[in-house]
Amino acid sequence: MTLRLHSLRRALVWVLACGQLFLAGAAFSQKLYRYSDAQGKVVVDFQVPADRISLGYEVLNSKGMVVNVVPRELTEEELESQEMTEKLRREAVAEQQRLRDWDESLMLRYSTIEDIKDAQRRGLGNLEIRLSILRGNRRSLKQEVENYQAQAADKERAGHEVEVEWLRKIEDLRGEIVNVDKDIAKRQQEIREISGEYDADIKRFRMLLDVVELRRNLSAERASSPR
Repeated sequence: MTLRLHSLRRALVWVLACGQLFLAGAAFSQKLYRYSDAQGKVVVDFQVPADRISLGYEVLNSKGMVVNVVPRELTEEELESQEMTEKLRREAVAEQQRLRDWDESLMLRYSTIEDIKDAQRRGLGNLEIRLSILRGNRRSLKQEVENYQAQAADKERAGHEVEVEWLRKIEDLRGEIVNVDKDIAKRQQEIREISGEYDADIKRFRMLLDVVELRRNLSAERASSPR
């Protein structure tokens, strides 16, 4: 095993040891920890079991918001790769910041899940109106094409030649329909994405509320238990 690997292992042991001391004071700080148990179920508690620490966990404040993300312990192969170590560190920091920003944004903007659903209905309602306008435009363009085609057919049946400008107008209208179809597809994709974002906000906000409620219950249980 290389000298760098020994150094990384010593650093990792120090970090985990500090983490254990931090966990030991969890009851005093009222912080919570979210981790996955052996069955893959997400668990929130005042401490992380010793056999789950190496797998990584999240530190939550009293409002259920993520304040720190502890990554999983690296394998020997990963420890030998300084690049992988740095990559995981950057990812953990970025994820920690992303979750913190998301949680803070949700808590600032909304008070209840119904608030998010109301915002979702308003946001999607505006997009649906725009989509409806595009569909109306498409129907109008299609009707114009059909009118021009019908008149061109009448001329041909009467033995008259259809003017080039007439045919060009039909092609221009068809080109406009193609462009409107693209706009409709973009708007539909936007609706799906925004709807998904609101659904994710609802799920995350519900998790925050659950954590706050769980903290209250755990605190109540500790306060009522014999000393």
